[in-house]
Amino acid sequence: MGARLKPIVRTFIALAMVAVGIAHFSSPEPFVRIVPSFLPAPRMLVLISGAFEIAGGLGLLGTRPAYGPLGGSFLSTSRFSPANINMAVGEIQLEPGGTMPLWAMWARLPLQALFIAAAWWVGRPATRS
Repeated sequence: MGARLKPIVRTFIALAMVAVGIAHFSSPEPFVRIVPSFLPAPRMLVLISGAFEIAGGLGLLGTRPAYGPLGGSFLSTSRFSPANINMAVGEIQLEPGGTMPLWAMWARLPLQALFIAAAWWVGRPATRS
């Protein structure tokens, strides 16, 4: 089952990463809003992370993802955690006047962990028994 499911999940995660990475460039303001204030140059961090996300997603689309794309996908997904934690703790809306409920902000955190685990799973080379 896992062998058949893995390419489907990999494609979904890769396309999601590329789409969100592109959004970092086409509409960076929501991402900039949730960058923790202690980090320097929030806009530049958003653009850099968007580039890594696109690269990681494209790397996962290859027929045999290597450790490079795996690392890129893992790093690009795990770097969201500080921003998502900041969003929930600070009750920061992605858009001014937004109405995302606080519970939804907190629900993003375990979903992020699930996404990180899935990116790790689909990016790992197959092991031979």
